[in-house]
Amino acid sequence: MFSFARHSKSKISNWWWTVDKVTFSLTVFLIFIGAMLVLSASPSAANRDHLADDFAFIKKQGVFICAGLVLLIGVSMQSLRTIRRLAVLGFLGAFIGIVLTYIVGDATKGAARWIKFAGFSLQPSEFVKPMFIVVTAWLLDANKRIDDFPGMAVAVGLFLLTALSVFGQPDLGMTVLIAGVWALQMVWAGIPVWLIATLFGAGIMLVTGSYFFLTHVRDRIDRFLAAENEIGSQIQKSMDAFANGNLLGRGPGEGYYKMTLPDVHTDFIFALAGEECGVWLTTIIAVAFAVIVARTMLLSMRDNNLFVMYAASGLAASLGGQAIVNMCSALQLMPAKGMTLPFVSYGGSSMLASCLAMGMLLAITRKNAAAEDKDNG
Repeated sequence: MFSFARHSKSKISNWWWTVDKVTFSLTVFLIFIGAMLVLSASPSAANRDHLADDFAFIKKQGVFICAGLVLLIGVSMQSLRTIRRLAVLGFLGAFIGIVLTYIVGDATKGAARWIKFAGFSLQPSEFVKPMFIVVTAWLLDANKRIDDFPGMAVAVGLFLLTALSVFGQPDLGMTVLIAGVWALQMVWAGIPVWLIATLFGAGIMLVTGSYFFLTHVRDRIDRFLAAENEIGSQIQKSMDAFANGNLLGRGPGEGYYKMTLPDVHTDFIFALAGEECGVWLTTIIAVAFAVIVARTMLLSMRDNNLFVMYAASGLAASLGGQAIVNMCSALQLMPAKGMTLPFVSYGGSSMLASCLAMGMLLAITRKNAAAEDKDNG
């Protein structure tokens, strides 16, 4: 029998009394909100995909949510040593998956980011992101602790390998997100100014080159910069959905634009939240992500452990950054990037990768996690 008493020595009891319950509760809340929105969007999305079952998407999402929660809780119980090992092995597996997308990848909307097997689509870049963040944190921590260990140089090389492989799919949005989080970790670690300037210049050249040589990137940027009457239909419908929802929303299940808005259950689920529930729900979602990021940044500095600081802040910035990109794209504040809203959007890769990242984050920020890691050598 499981016991949650403070004096109990069971692993579950230890997890319950050391995990950050605020972050965990906010994550479960976001997952619940996402399930409700996917339920509302499922019939219209199934109709557009000519599926016989109107609730096919919410049924699949229910499986993804159950698997994601098991993964989240299981990973969050692990020690820092186990998290580091998981990150290394996971990174190798995810990177091999990215390589396979070049060979057997399923091309959608101008990018081959998915591998299909047994009726399931897997996006390896979703999983390589949290693994890369934790491995980078380990390298930067070792660079400070171990004499003559070239941790920062290896971190730069690992970043270039990861960023170029993801960019080649091509996936500019994910590349920019990975680069931004990596830059944050490097700033924490005290990267030389000349290297920051060099990489920033290379990034500007990369984005500029993407506009001229990648058709789908150029189309998205052109639509973003277009006059109001020239905006692409997808973005225009997203904006109309927010306008139709106004302050209080049309009511759960009463959305109109979900019938014609493509990807309303994935990339544009934030627009569905705005139309059916109004400004109040979209504000709550944004605040939930902001609290998770801010709280994690504070907790990461609690134990004065460099690995915890680099890894936790990187994971939080990754989840928060992806949420910002998704929400801003739906609001036409930046070009559409094809990114899901973590924990909320439909999708197996998105849900499992987000839960994996949060599980690692909760494990890293658990009370006494750094002290236990030090005791274990």
